[in-house]
Amino acid sequence: MALTNVFQPTTANELIDRINKLQSNSQPKWGKMSVDQMLAHCNVTYEMIYTDKHPQPNFLMKLILKTFVKNVVVNEKPYKHNSATAPQFIISDHRNFEEEKSRLTAYILQVSKEGEAAFSGKESKSFGNLSSTEWNNMLYKHLDHHLTQFAV
Repeated sequence: MALTNVFQPTTANELIDRINKLQSNSQPKWGKMSVDQMLAHCNVTYEMIYTDKHPQPNFLMKLILKTFVKNVVVNEKPYKHNSATAPQFIISDHRNFEEEKSRLTAYILQVSKEGEAAFSGKESKSFGNLSSTEWNNMLYKHLDHHLTQFAV
């Protein structure tokens, strides 16, 4: 079973509508990140898909991630509040709110435009090849978690 389908334009538009409800002074219901940091944090997932900005984990780390982390990330079960975050996802400095919002919106549209077929068997730097359902769950669940964190 998959979560709401990020490859569908209607879902992309719903996510973007939620993002557009954020304000530069939006406060989280839990956690330590500011709204600009949260947007930058969410962009990391897409940077790992579309750029080489983040190094690929070595063989041992990838084995650990695939064995112990992958299922938590790609299943349908929502993340717990204040869950541990991988080092490359930690955003400790402040970012330009509008720029991060714009980048995230563009990434969501890109995933929707490419569609489900483009993600079927696509390699994740951290988890190896994933099905389109696993990609969908990972992308939707992460965004939904953080948008809910900021009450949108």
